[in-house]
Amino acid sequence: MTSSTPQYSLFCMGNPLLDIQVNGEEILTKYKLKANDAILASDEHQPIYEEIVKDHQVTYVAGGAAQNAARAAAYVLPENSVVYTGCVGDDDLAEQLRAANKKESVESAYLVAQGVKTGACAVVITGHHRSLVTTLRAAERFDKAHLSSPDIAPLISNAKAFYVGGFFLTHGVESALVVAQEAAKSSKIFGLNLSAPFIAQFFKVQLEQVIPYTDILIGNESEAAAWAEASGLPDAKDLRAIARSLSKLPKVNAARPRIVVITAGADATHIATSESDEVKDYKVDRLAEDKIVDTNGAGDAFAGGFMGAIVLGKSVDEAVEVGHKLGAMCVGQVGPQLKWPKEKVL
Repeated sequence: MTSSTPQYSLFCMGNPLLDIQVNGEEILTKYKLKANDAILASDEHQPIYEEIVKDHQVTYVAGGAAQNAARAAAYVLPENSVVYTGCVGDDDLAEQLRAANKKESVESAYLVAQGVKTGACAVVITGHHRSLVTTLRAAERFDKAHLSSPDIAPLISNAKAFYVGGFFLTHGVESALVVAQEAAKSSKIFGLNLSAPFIAQFFKVQLEQVIPYTDILIGNESEAAAWAEASGLPDAKDLRAIARSLSKLPKVNAARPRIVVITAGADATHIATSESDEVKDYKVDRLAEDKIVDTNGAGDAFAGGFMGAIVLGKSVDEAVEVGHKLGAMCVGQVGPQLKWPKEKVL
């Protein structure tokens, strides 16, 4: 490490994707998709990407859940505070992602896989719901050796906090553990997002490897319910009890309490900590129907705002407030984007 090594407070890691947004109930029906869900594309879903571009009006937006959260964190942090890594192809899609990150003061520290396309996500909007169908492509080629490379290792050493998307665990649990273990060893903050119900349903073993190192665990009501069902908890609808249960799971760095954040859309946000049996509920200001453009990325905006506020040293109460503001701001935009020029949220 040299004195010229950039120092970013927050190091984020996930699957870099270009979102291809389209409106259409008929697409849900044709591809047997749920209105408010997130899945990895199987063989039967592969034609969707060309079809929606060919036959529908689409909007391209820089995506990938952890990358969305990184840009949201950068919204509240000082310039040059956030760096993001993941694997992309050597193509125009990757250049679009770099440009979006640069605009929003996120440093792109990508691993580039030659001869492979950058990942994409078909985002099917129906009403206020979004169905995500992801083809990882280059994203799943991430190699943990990238983390020990001369360009990336100093960024990890210099970071104050880390954030990893749960989607990344479908292929990158070893890389996630490298970062998580570094955080625990150095008593730095490690944040993890549950990301989607299928992560808890089909990748619970990977989650259980990373949760012991997790200081901040974020998820929504459907992800919490999926975890509860996979773990045999008595009531998959009792979000407060699920948050409390997650907060009490074994933890490697006992000196830093675990904070579990479960969002429930416009209903409430629930916070549990490993230090207490109490669960705190936070009211969400419900937006008028005509203020909602689409909900794609709203949870990521909340997560990024929450993490950004924590990195700034703000209280949990303040972090929730920032998360709520950015989540509300995001649903008023097309895709996972925030207002520009920036609005003051702290």
